[in-house]
Amino acid sequence: MMMKKFLISVSLLFTFINVAQANLEIVITEGVDSARPVGVVPFQWDGHGEVPLDLAKVVANDLRRSGKFNPVAISEMPQTPQELEQVDYEAWAALGVEAVLLGKVDALEGGQYRVSYTLVDVLRGQVTAGNKQELKDGQLVVSNDHILLDRFKSVAKVQLRQMAHLISDRVYQSLTGERGAFLTRIAYVVVDENAELSYQLRVADYDGYSEQTVLRSSQPIMSPSWSPDGSQLAYVSFENNKSEIIVHTIRGADAGKRVVLSSFSGINGAPDWSPDGKRLAIVLSKDGQPDIYVIDIESKKLTRITKSRRIDTEPTWLPSGNELLFSSERGGKPQIYKVNLDTNKINRVTWEGEMNLGGAVTPDGSALVMVSRVNGQYRIARQDFDSGYVQVLTRTQLDESPTVAPNGSMIMYSTVAGGRKVLALVSMDGRFKATLPAKEGSVRAPAWSPFLN
Repeated sequence: MMMKKFLISVSLLFTFINVAQANLEIVITEGVDSARPVGVVPFQWDGHGEVPLDLAKVVANDLRRSGKFNPVAISEMPQTPQELEQVDYEAWAALGVEAVLLGKVDALEGGQYRVSYTLVDVLRGQVTAGNKQELKDGQLVVSNDHILLDRFKSVAKVQLRQMAHLISDRVYQSLTGERGAFLTRIAYVVVDENAELSYQLRVADYDGYSEQTVLRSSQPIMSPSWSPDGSQLAYVSFENNKSEIIVHTIRGADAGKRVVLSSFSGINGAPDWSPDGKRLAIVLSKDGQPDIYVIDIESKKLTRITKSRRIDTEPTWLPSGNELLFSSERGGKPQIYKVNLDTNKINRVTWEGEMNLGGAVTPDGSALVMVSRVNGQYRIARQDFDSGYVQVLTRTQLDESPTVAPNGSMIMYSTVAGGRKVLALVSMDGRFKATLPAKEGSVRAPAWSPFLN
């Protein structure tokens, strides 16, 4: 019966695919001018015909979209060196550039490509250019302390885009000390009224490329949530004309396997994986008002966490694994509360704004990202747990469903633009902003994956 109602396509979900275009296109709207200038020089190509993919362009776009870097336009570069010895450090320094990335793509036999890349520190390079030798162990040797990265890897043609994201991750980490999140994926729901099956659960690279449809349905799909290892998605499906929580394996030997985890009468909603991947926090109304429960994925043992006369919903785990945040109307208007699973003690977390809901926690557990209503407008806001300081980050319309990148640098959320739901990005400090308008349908309920190998 399920197969009649759904068309499921998962076999290629996590294979490397070189896609020429994306359904989601990131459009930067604010914050580039304040970012750090870097140079990403066009990669040298050694092969027949045109290079299969402009890796330098992908890397430059990744770094720009992080909100931390502003790659110099090719037309404004002082030079386009192809070898390390050709770099004019003073010319780059005059533009305020702190680092320059060089690269080369060599076509090999058997459809393989050797991608090599070097990242150099411009300031150190100026010093090295004037004094290329240093004394080590009583001998004069060539100084290479200006070389931050110098690596190569052979990949197939279909892996070139992932290779570019890998380079971006390593450049980002080298320059910030934080792990990059360009090799991650996002899950989201597309609602296309013109399609035969209007509701679609899709997964794509963080930038919208390599998009795959996991599920198509004539009934709503809601609240996708990634397992900590990135191999499964939990979501709410109405395929049997009622809400059910499904655990769907999307990579590995069991790809395509679907398990109905919760199918009680009433609401089955808002699944969120525990940090250890063994439990889901969910919302059930089987005993009356919606309350928070925790269900063991293997045994399906159910533990009730809250018992209130008001609505408790939208649970999210803290990194410790023994506390949950949730939205509740127990104090009147919705606010966010915290419950300790060992003691069952509940404390209110949010106090500012007319109401706060839809909480997500930063990976380091230091802050809460939420939907806050201020002067009648729904905005994405960040609240520091220690100080309680609240910063409103967005100015778009009807913002909801925030999800945080696994390195804590960016927030993706659903908003309204042009009369339909789209996805948007904002940096954790609120300075960088972008939208991801879709070429078809409305897009909602984003979920950012964990780091993926």
